[in-house]
Amino acid sequence: MTVTQHPWWKDTTIYQIYPASFKDSNGDGVGDIPGIISQLDYIEDLGVGAIWVSPMYDSPQVDMGYDISDYESVYPPYGTVADMEKLIQDCHSRGIRVLLDLVVNHTSDQHKWFKESRSSKDHPKRDWYIWRPAKYDEQGNRHPPNNWRGNFGGSVWEWDDATQEYYLHLFCTEQPDLNWENAETRAAIYESAMEFWLRKGVDGFRVDTVNMYSKDPEYRDAPVIDVGEKWQFAASLYCNGPRMHEYLSEMNTVLEKYGAMTVGELPHTHDKGHVVRYVSAKAKQLSMTFMFDVVDVGFGADQKFDTTPRRWELPMLKHAIETTQDLIEGTDAWTTSFLENHDQARSISRFGSDKTPEGREKSGKMLSMLVASLSGTLFVYQGQEIGMTNVPESWPIEEYKDVDSNNYYNFVKAKTNADPAALARTKAAIQHLARDHARTPIQWDGSKNGGFSTNKPWMRVNDNYPEVNVRREAQDKNSILSFWKQMLRLRKEQSNTFVHGIFTVLDKENNSTFVFEKKGTNGKAIVALNFTETDQSLALPSDSTLKRLTGNYDDEVSGTLRPFEGRIYLTQ
Repeated sequence: MTVTQHPWWKDTTIYQIYPASFKDSNGDGVGDIPGIISQLDYIEDLGVGAIWVSPMYDSPQVDMGYDISDYESVYPPYGTVADMEKLIQDCHSRGIRVLLDLVVNHTSDQHKWFKESRSSKDHPKRDWYIWRPAKYDEQGNRHPPNNWRGNFGGSVWEWDDATQEYYLHLFCTEQPDLNWENAETRAAIYESAMEFWLRKGVDGFRVDTVNMYSKDPEYRDAPVIDVGEKWQFAASLYCNGPRMHEYLSEMNTVLEKYGAMTVGELPHTHDKGHVVRYVSAKAKQLSMTFMFDVVDVGFGADQKFDTTPRRWELPMLKHAIETTQDLIEGTDAWTTSFLENHDQARSISRFGSDKTPEGREKSGKMLSMLVASLSGTLFVYQGQEIGMTNVPESWPIEEYKDVDSNNYYNFVKAKTNADPAALARTKAAIQHLARDHARTPIQWDGSKNGGFSTNKPWMRVNDNYPEVNVRREAQDKNSILSFWKQMLRLRKEQSNTFVHGIFTVLDKENNSTFVFEKKGTNGKAIVALNFTETDQSLALPSDSTLKRLTGNYDDEVSGTLRPFEGRIYLTQ
């Protein structure tokens, strides 16, 4: 019998680290790279095979490091390039690989390239960014080149008084978009943002906004969806542009020299055929992508926060998971499994229950069974493994730091003349879905600031740190952390079924339970999950060889799933 040799990145679990909030080693209130190094025993003990470090490059931190002012240096509060070299070396000595965040759709407006680009219309680097003249109406009033709305609200165009033109920024004003049409710009990106770190031994990249480098060449107006608004949702015009696949093939020739892998962030792309074009092994563009179908469940249709908490039904979640799982069936593509990252609220608060200790523990384990038994490469976000939750509803809006939350709140405030009902609805949506929830410091123990820092942290620690922390979880063999370790072991042992198996939903329309089958080449698993806080009836396929592999209750009640109960069965 031949054993299939898979690339390492298919069978490993990858742990995402958000440097500012992981561990502060020097008491300045900000997490840092020496702090990450100090916790490598903990990371190794989890059973993960790689870490992905969110942007640690030098940056003014307008968008938490996704506004990079120098790809070849480190944000000083996080440490130095030498610290990064030590992190890579120490990880490799433990058999842990290292991925960095590759942010190359835009830079900071403080990057020397942009400073040169905006210095004059004749500068050789003018064309390294996207500049356009103004449009004027009959009255002679100046307007941006089109009506596109940015990802953080407002127009994507910013007027530059000195050179009398607009520059494009799909995100913050301080994040001007690079012009990928310029071959010289692309060569500089590959050298400065990629090869500089690949030569230091980095094993790959998580690629930010990987489908935005090629835009609609004519920069046409977006269709008007929101009639009352000046700026319109325009993803169809700035995602998946005509030269996208050409750019990624070119980028891949650089990666191949080092045997590096990539996982691309692929928003607003739902067609299976199109996703496969990015991740087909033959295409040689990306190793895999993050599709957002699952984590976007419950978002507002046009604006993420234009919603109410838990506005979703379980069949919607099943369908979203099915979309990401179907990607590998009958193709040479690969997929990913994740419920959390630095841009998402905490999964227990969104899909489980954070109202009681029991609900948190049971639903945290249930969600780990879900995500660890899905096909593709599994990504776990810091704090997910100890069952961290969203911040409490009692926190005022002033505690929220993220540009996305604040911009939307201020947008509603201005639009409604600070109407209390509108602001209360917005605050409820932010408390449910904000990126801030993923960014509160890791709760290491029950001491002040959750053991994250000896001084006041850059962001307040979640109030539940005395009960929810690494030390408590590590001492309890029945904790969420212990369960996660068990799930990661089982995933390795049964990789044929869990990592590479074919996924089929067995109770598609059921609004309370989620039962699915995973079929490997040498057996199958049945996963049964109760997404409610009440007992639910369970009918399993009549298969006499069903053997319970694991569950989040000690015993089993035949025909019933208890609140947030999860069970996994194997058939031989």
